[in-house]
Amino acid sequence: MRVLLVIFPLLIYLSTCHGYRILGLFPFQGKSHFVMFEHLMKGLAKKGHQIDVVSKFPLKKPYPNYTDIVTLPTTLRLVNNMSFELMQQLLSSNPTYAVATVGGNELCEFLGNPEIKELAKPKNPPYDAVLIEVFGAQCFGVIAHMLKVPLIGISTTALYPWLFDMIAQPESLAITPSNLLSLTESMNFWQRLQNIVFTTYDKWYFNYLTTREQDRMIREHFGPDMPSVRELEKKVSLVLINSHITLNGIQPKTAAAVDVGGIHVQDEDETLQPELEKWMNDSKDGFIYFTFGSMMMIETFPRKFLTVLYASLGKIAPVRVIMKIPKPEKLPAALPENIYISPWMPQIKVLKHPNIKAFITHGGLMGTQESIACGVPMIGIPLFADQFTNIDRYVARNIALRLDIDTITEESFDAALNAILRDPLYRETARKLSQRFLDRPLNAIDTANYWIEYIIRYGEDSLRSPAMDLTWWQISLIDVIGFLLFCTAIVVAIVVFTVRFVKEMLNENHKSLSYSKKIN
Repeated sequence: MRVLLVIFPLLIYLSTCHGYRILGLFPFQGKSHFVMFEHLMKGLAKKGHQIDVVSKFPLKKPYPNYTDIVTLPTTLRLVNNMSFELMQQLLSSNPTYAVATVGGNELCEFLGNPEIKELAKPKNPPYDAVLIEVFGAQCFGVIAHMLKVPLIGISTTALYPWLFDMIAQPESLAITPSNLLSLTESMNFWQRLQNIVFTTYDKWYFNYLTTREQDRMIREHFGPDMPSVRELEKKVSLVLINSHITLNGIQPKTAAAVDVGGIHVQDEDETLQPELEKWMNDSKDGFIYFTFGSMMMIETFPRKFLTVLYASLGKIAPVRVIMKIPKPEKLPAALPENIYISPWMPQIKVLKHPNIKAFITHGGLMGTQESIACGVPMIGIPLFADQFTNIDRYVARNIALRLDIDTITEESFDAALNAILRDPLYRETARKLSQRFLDRPLNAIDTANYWIEYIIRYGEDSLRSPAMDLTWWQISLIDVIGFLLFCTAIVVAIVVFTVRFVKEMLNENHKSLSYSKKIN
């Protein structure tokens, strides 16, 4: 009994002493973004770390080592609530402007929230690191600055143009297209020119919209001596990026840029309804899964588009279709009998089902990565933001076909459905890409956990690139090239001068000899 009394507290201590205390700040209202953060933070909690989270999406049921310490108010509810008209309203603006304002400056107003300001005060036990989304509101880096702990960023997509400089990530614009442009890696001259011009403009425009406004809010709420948001960005020690070489291509990477693409592809929290499971099991000829993500309401799309859907999807019977429809009562009448609708789907369990044939999607990165992980080919109908680029990448890899919302017809939809269902190329290519996507020395959550712990163990500068201390023209070796050109010009000038001098001397000698001969 005495031995147990000694050993039991020791076991408790050993099981907890290796964990770190980590603060996650995720104020953005996009549910699709938070899906990645939630799985990352749960994964860290599983590793024994104490996780505190600030977000707009508190967990519905308790999770060990995971605490929602602040739940921010949501002014615009987008989950299952974005109509076609609202989409056009919100997303008709320049994407850079939308990220800088809705995803940036407006979120930085939460710095004035008393609960957020309280987080910047020393804690006991202290935090070991602060995690933020690097998107538009890098102002939240001030919390890590105040707590004097490492700042770690998370990007839900490949890096946007204005995020490269924070960790001196090489842009490689000749082979790496901006994720705001619908380009793939193999770019011709005009596409490379477009890539450089638009990337440069987007970086300037984002900084123009955010620097002064976010600096004002940082200093208003935390003191006039606080660093600029651009300086706070340079304090980011590591960025976990939702990308992978199989999807985003080969590109140079600094050590502080770590790919964790597909970190959210987990179904531990998903429950498969008995009715849906039976329906999928009974779909002996297979089924197609159709959703436009966590926000869009397909039922609010123009009647012309829905008419095309009804006509084409009805023709593929006995192949069935499962559609996510939040408000079925808004659908037109005469829904084809082979279509099953539900306001919510356990998406990964659906994509993993052996009877699934294809996935019709708007091209959101989270959903398409899930489809790729499950080896399911796609028909993409992109609607906004990076969805066009995502689908174009998948088309180039022969795992998807693209249709456009403005030009889709019954004939084009029929052709896409027939190809994706009957041409084995798409299924086989998707299966092979899935193997490559999942073939890693460490899975995504273990990779993220390793590098977060690495930063905490060895310090915020342990992955810092020397390029952070250089200007853009030094990194591009413009000063060296200029110096070499100057030296070359000097050498050429000396050679030219010497040749001319020798030539003139020879001419003088020749003239002297000629004159002497005349006299003689």
